[in-house]
Amino acid sequence: MNNTTPETVGLDPVVLRDQLFMLWNQKDLQTLHLAALQGFSKLSEPLEALLTILEGCPGRQKGRSHTLGHHVLFEFQTWMKELPQVTLSSLSEQQALALQRRALNLLIDTQASFVDGLINIYQLNSLDPAILVLYIMNLMSLRCYKEAAVLSVKLKLQKDLNMEEMCVPLILQNKLPLAESFVTGHYHLEQQLVTLLDSWCHAYFSVDEISRRYPRLSLTKHCMSQIQPKLLAKHVFRLMEKFNIDQGLCPNALHKRRLDSLRFLMYKTFVEKGMTEEIWSDHVQYVVADDLELRISLVELLVRYSDTQKAAQWALRYNIPRNRLPCGVWETQQDLPPDLQHIGGSAQTEDWISSQSHCQKFYQVPLTKDKVHYVDSPEALQRCRNIVLKEGGVVGVDMEWQPTFGCISTQRVALIQLAALDQVFLLDLCVAGFCQHPGTVSFIRSLFSDRSIIKLGYGMSGDIKCLLATWQQLLEEPLKMEGVLDLLKIHPKIQRQKINRPQNGPKEVLVGEGSSEKGLSLLVQQVLKKPLDKTEQMSNWEKRPLRISQIRYAVADACCLLEVYSVLSGNPDQFGLPSDLRSIMSRQSEKRGDKKKKEEKSCDKEECQGAQRVSPPRSDTEKGLLCGEKPSEDAPPLPPQHLRVVCDNMLQGLGRYLRCLGVDVIMLENTDDHRVAAKLAQAEGRFILTCGQPYQTLRSQVGEGRCLSLDCAEKARDQAARVLRHFNVQLKPCDIFSRCQACNSDQYTAVPRKDMVRMLKQKGFLQDDSDHTHQQEEGKLDDFPTRGVIPEIPRYVECQWAPLSELDPDTLTFPGGAPIQLHTVPPALLPRISLFYVCTRCGKVFWEGTHYGHVLSMFHDILHITDTEAEAQQH
Repeated sequence: MNNTTPETVGLDPVVLRDQLFMLWNQKDLQTLHLAALQGFSKLSEPLEALLTILEGCPGRQKGRSHTLGHHVLFEFQTWMKELPQVTLSSLSEQQALALQRRALNLLIDTQASFVDGLINIYQLNSLDPAILVLYIMNLMSLRCYKEAAVLSVKLKLQKDLNMEEMCVPLILQNKLPLAESFVTGHYHLEQQLVTLLDSWCHAYFSVDEISRRYPRLSLTKHCMSQIQPKLLAKHVFRLMEKFNIDQGLCPNALHKRRLDSLRFLMYKTFVEKGMTEEIWSDHVQYVVADDLELRISLVELLVRYSDTQKAAQWALRYNIPRNRLPCGVWETQQDLPPDLQHIGGSAQTEDWISSQSHCQKFYQVPLTKDKVHYVDSPEALQRCRNIVLKEGGVVGVDMEWQPTFGCISTQRVALIQLAALDQVFLLDLCVAGFCQHPGTVSFIRSLFSDRSIIKLGYGMSGDIKCLLATWQQLLEEPLKMEGVLDLLKIHPKIQRQKINRPQNGPKEVLVGEGSSEKGLSLLVQQVLKKPLDKTEQMSNWEKRPLRISQIRYAVADACCLLEVYSVLSGNPDQFGLPSDLRSIMSRQSEKRGDKKKKEEKSCDKEECQGAQRVSPPRSDTEKGLLCGEKPSEDAPPLPPQHLRVVCDNMLQGLGRYLRCLGVDVIMLENTDDHRVAAKLAQAEGRFILTCGQPYQTLRSQVGEGRCLSLDCAEKARDQAARVLRHFNVQLKPCDIFSRCQACNSDQYTAVPRKDMVRMLKQKGFLQDDSDHTHQQEEGKLDDFPTRGVIPEIPRYVECQWAPLSELDPDTLTFPGGAPIQLHTVPPALLPRISLFYVCTRCGKVFWEGTHYGHVLSMFHDILHITDTEAEAQQH
């Protein structure tokens, strides 16, 4: 007679699985927990039985944690903690290998807790790497690239796999972060990934060629759109910094970034006129370096943005081969007199005291030149220490570094300005021996760690970041920051106080009211009545010797901090500040944790500094509400041309409507990072318009009320009306179409039909004259272009008008280099249109049609016109 009981044989795992499945369906998780623990204790071979249960669990869905299989695995791990003897080592080698192979087949489920649980229970990391690699390769053949990458990292197999075969499919599927995690920690793989991305950054790269290698890989249009040189170059530079990769290994991305920088310099100098030619020349030489292709691009861009003479001069300087020169440059070179064949010359002598006009317009340093001390040796530093490190002192701190236009992510400090009492010290960190001298680093540590010395700055986080990049030892032994007062943190409080002052009191200097000041310059203007001259801000701070204008600028940036602090601390009530300005910094530090918690709450209760939220109305009485309050009734009316905004890429429809109505709008591209909006807002004094999740990130990076969030579900027309009401924008019919819809410019030139016909013929777009016999002036024009006359300007366009005489008659380009887009003018349109309007920035051609009437009727409810005026406009 067989005396074996069921308990001796052990519980059948299939029976246990069915029991647990029944409890799972009943959602009785408490009973399931108890049944699982009791059942596991009755299994004769728990490790083998677990696999049987998991293999038979219904509904095991990839990536989901709320399935029966995940609960069973979790309960088993809990049970194992009480029974340490249940391990793989208790089995024979053959039995253990068999269970490990079975466990491998369950790893396709990528839920982290599931995968980690199986790896730990069955010690899969101890398997022969060849077996594991074979399994990973099998996953890849099944197009499970994500799962293969995750398992490779968890099983530490990166060194045994081909980086390109693993990462390329991930990148094509827009899973670059997963590819990054695959290579992280393995320098040779990190290097391979970065160089792979760089090899895709050239202008002739075709993603189609790469995707053909994976014919069974399903790729969406969005994924394909992410594989283009501009975005890839961003990733290359980001990963170069993250993995500390030598820039020399990424020539394509570096070339593209430098070419983009060159185009920016051209636009900044010759279109915006925002950079002196001397500063421009310094930067151009830095950007092109010894790259022949960039030098050729420089000459080509000069032909477009400046003139052939300047292009010829730079072509001579860089000895560009004749066969690579643009048309006309070689001939211009031959005609250049000797005195114009070389760029630059002897530096002009500058005076320390600025001109009278400069003194009237800008803040001036209240020091004579002998009070400015150059510090570039240990001896000079000792004199600086004796004055700057006096207990109880106040020091204005500023730093300058070489602009690299994104070619290097973090710059090193070139100059540190320290203003104390009636003297300023300029620490020249470009002197190698002085920069790395132990005494220099020791002085910086002593200055920033001394609680008794107040260090004044404006936006010091950027300065500190560059300091850490300059001295590696400040990373190894962190720099202590005590007694630092960042006036950037105080500035928003001054802004709010000025906004709330009575009308007869001092008024805030706002962008759009005749001032383009921002940042520290705006603060200085508000407190000391004159802004800073920022001309030298983007100059080459690594070139020696520094110009007098550079030194004057550097000294002013440090000295003004002391004067601003003196005025603010002398009369804090006037600016709405506490008597102890340092208490603001301590309060902000205390509230930082609370603020983070608030950000996690619903956006319907936004009260955080630096943000307001525009919500759709829930009733007629709530129209125009902002953060639960109506806009201030005494807010001055604002013309649309004075409202400057940057629209997130989620609100491009809103941006187009606002631009159509005359608002100064920058719209982010689909490929732009949301944080670009904050940079533009800070740099140009714009309001941010956004919606959804980016609002949480952007609002903390700009001043109070400078970031507005709208409901994405609202129609773009309604969003535009809401924004205009909030800012009290007084919209008139003449504002419609006052800005170019393509480039945001507000300057046009009027082109009569006869001139348009002439230009179309000149460029070969109009061949048959017989189709235009209706024109009375078909003959050759005596004067081209029309002499500055602006005929028939439409009464509904409020913009700037440029004379047609500014157009180059040969190239048909404007001074900024933009050619008229003649190809967009249909010849059949000529008999009906007598006057065309051309944007002088981008060359886009417009003409009167039905769009004006549509826009007029669409926004009639917010237009400031009478019914009679509206009727007149439509006629």
